[in-house]
Amino acid sequence: MRLAKFLAGAGVASRRASEEIIRSGRVRVGGELVLDPARNVEAIDEITVDGNRVGEGPVKRVVYAVNKPAGVVSTARDPQGRPTVVDMVGRSMRLYPVGRLDADTTGLILLTNDGELAYRLTHPSFEVDKTYRAVVSRPPVRERAVRALRDGVQLDDGPTAPARVRRLAPDTLELTIHEGRKRQVRRMCEQVGHPVLSLQRVRFGPLRLGDLPIGGVRLLGAAEVDLLRSAGRGPGTKGPGSASRRVTAASPSAPKRARRGSGAPGPRRASS
Repeated sequence: MRLAKFLAGAGVASRRASEEIIRSGRVRVGGELVLDPARNVEAIDEITVDGNRVGEGPVKRVVYAVNKPAGVVSTARDPQGRPTVVDMVGRSMRLYPVGRLDADTTGLILLTNDGELAYRLTHPSFEVDKTYRAVVSRPPVRERAVRALRDGVQLDDGPTAPARVRRLAPDTLELTIHEGRKRQVRRMCEQVGHPVLSLQRVRFGPLRLGDLPIGGVRLLGAAEVDLLRSAGRGPGTKGPGSASRRVTAASPSAPKRARRGSGAPGPRRASS
């Protein structure tokens, strides 16, 4: 097995993040410093990250849904001391975010220690849908702008894929995209003449935010995780598009563990 895949499977980080950890010189195999993420390893090898052994004993895979407030960053640690989404869960086990939301964007983000699942949900080849609600300036948003977003707009890093767009109010759009570029929705809206005032993610693959309160955290059930594993359009999916059955982050069929994140700031209006 490749070293990066081994670390992801052991819950160290997502596969891509594990590759960066290896390249940064933090991993040793049998006491030897390894910088190649493709290095083949076996479970019997002594593998350490920052001096801590990896792979000792089975690791329970978990996934949490979090309704991220504004001002909270989507990282495990922040050098500036800002609150993180991992702080909100308050668990001692190693968790990391599945993708990112800007600090001033609110809504649904997933945390897990399952590197393979995180890879599937974030790698562009799987085209997992994410849905956002954007309150924009310069209303009303006219049909010409909606058509441009649906067709794809030209950004400084290339054209976007076509988006699914609904106009919910003169100043409110719902956009579904499967790409994950930095601040993509904000840049798309600005490109059509409507800078974003506030942005919320309301769906990730088959999972909807539902009525999970701001700052709320909930452990997903096995059925919900199975749906996430089949999301997207890549190899191993059950069909085109995201999984057909939708669940909500506050689904009553799963364990109810919603609670406020410790120290998380309340919602504020995001800047454009």
